[in-house]
Amino acid sequence: MKQTILVTGGTGFIGSHTTVELQQSGYDVVIIDNLSNSKIEVVDGIEKITGIRPAFEKVDLRDKDATEEVFKKYPGICGIIHFAASKAVGESVEKPLLYYRNNIVSLINLLELMPEYNVKGIIFSSSCTVYGQPDKDHLPVTEDAPIQKALSPYGNTKQINEEIIQDYIHSGAPIKSIILRYFNPIGAHPTALIGELPNGVPMNLIPFVTQTAIGIRKQLKIFGNDYNTADGTCIRDYIYVVDLAKAHVKAMQRVLDMDTEPVEFFNIGTGRGVSTFEVVEGFEKATGVKVNWEYAPRREGDIEKVWADPKHANTVLGWKADTPLEETLATAWRWQVKLREDGVM
Repeated sequence: MKQTILVTGGTGFIGSHTTVELQQSGYDVVIIDNLSNSKIEVVDGIEKITGIRPAFEKVDLRDKDATEEVFKKYPGICGIIHFAASKAVGESVEKPLLYYRNNIVSLINLLELMPEYNVKGIIFSSSCTVYGQPDKDHLPVTEDAPIQKALSPYGNTKQINEEIIQDYIHSGAPIKSIILRYFNPIGAHPTALIGELPNGVPMNLIPFVTQTAIGIRKQLKIFGNDYNTADGTCIRDYIYVVDLAKAHVKAMQRVLDMDTEPVEFFNIGTGRGVSTFEVVEGFEKATGVKVNWEYAPRREGDIEKVWADPKHANTVLGWKADTPLEETLATAWRWQVKLREDGVM
């Protein structure tokens, strides 16, 4: 009998790609999403790729009663992958209470319901933001790097949620968790049937690059060119979203089928730091399309440089990110072109 996984935020960027990988690995998937930053048509894209339509429930996870109805309707749910959250650093600085309410209440509701409905494990979508700006002795970042005071409310919600999961399991809750701290997901599915489609003005770099390249946005701003890096722009670890999705499948298999510690942490990245300028340059090289961009002042909440040491995930999870950056950037452009062809944007 197939195992059923609940994917919260499953019509979002990472959630949709993870749903595809779960289905292709033999799991049944139930998606919960309130569609606040995604579109229902994503479910059609998932079905076209896999030949299977995941169950979908439009629910706001802050509503515990509505969330519980999903567990009643699908009594076989044995694991949760929790993506649903507000996730823009800049917006979180402007609207902190929105972020605390959305990101924390939703997790608490899920955790409370898990033992009641015999849900064995939860994979939590965390972030490298918990490491803040690591000192040079902790670059690249291992799981043992110190957790630092968050530079944004978004980052703080990730830290708080990690602590909530640990405290709950420490209290004796009969569940397990793997916390995946991932770096910067980019790209789109190679079929160009799903990809990153934020509502309104993009908060992330790559959709802003592709939207500028196709003429939706007039100009890309690179925030800050006076950082202590080789070209003065911020450095990140950009990981292909399909590679990232596969890490979640590995983590779920580990939580459900192996005898492991009740809480485990893994950094999910490529191990390579790439500057914002290098990303724009790489996009132009991969696609042959020029991007109109200029430098702008630094943005509050941005970290100067951070990239992963993924050895722990490579060895223990048996997972590795191996898609080259230019290939990944090319998938993002194919997705943008497909959106234009389909009249979406």
